[in-house]
Amino acid sequence: MISRAFCGRTRVYIAHIAGTPIDDMVATARRLTDDGFAPMPHVPARNIADLATLETWIRRYREEAGVSQALLLGGGQSEPVGTLDSSIQLIESGVFDRYGFGRLHVAGHPEGHPGIDADGTTRLVDDALLTKQAYAERTDAEMAIVTQFCFDAKPVIAWAERIAAAGISMPIHLGVAGPTKLQTLMKFAMTCGVGPSLSVLQKRALDLGKLLLPFEPHDFLDEIATYRANRPGSLIEQIHVFPLGGIRQSADWMNERLRAGVDG
Repeated sequence: MISRAFCGRTRVYIAHIAGTPIDDMVATARRLTDDGFAPMPHVPARNIADLATLETWIRRYREEAGVSQALLLGGGQSEPVGTLDSSIQLIESGVFDRYGFGRLHVAGHPEGHPGIDADGTTRLVDDALLTKQAYAERTDAEMAIVTQFCFDAKPVIAWAERIAAAGISMPIHLGVAGPTKLQTLMKFAMTCGVGPSLSVLQKRALDLGKLLLPFEPHDFLDEIATYRANRPGSLIEQIHVFPLGGIRQSADWMNERLRAGVDG
């Protein structure tokens, strides 16, 4: 995932797929740092055996790769490998503060999360955001909410308004899918559990004239940009791009948007 500038450098999220050795994760972070990027590794609680392992990971990221930011997640596994199973546990461990991680991102779910709120509500995910908001207020950590990629702006806008009304002030970094084939995008969307806005892709798939064209999130971003222009105080601060069609293709698309004067 690619986000906008962090201290003048492009922020690059590093997904930690279950089973990936920490050696590989640290090496990737080190390479990105050396190339002038700002790596932000995923830290998925359910992939970590215990607090000692967490501390080892974070120490290595800091000392070997110069990392000072992380995306904290519960993780996609239904069962934890050890004693950790939530991003709140990661936050409250104190490990990130000890190693000087000044920026922490947490997950937001504009379309809900059936794995967390099985009853179809947003009660538990909302409560979790309020707990993270409280942590942000009592510490010096810069925190933001990052989302899965979505395709329909309306539920995203409604969610942003709702959590702001509930007392959340952490900025939102909105996930968007970079340009890719529609078939590829639908596969990723179903694998990642994208919610109701998946219907946007399904409708596009019925249009034979668009079926073979790469999907680009112009309509989605244009609607978000219009909303931001009308609501400059919105929590939606910036976007981060999932390069599902390839990093080069997504980077070229982002540069084209910037040259056109489109502010995501």
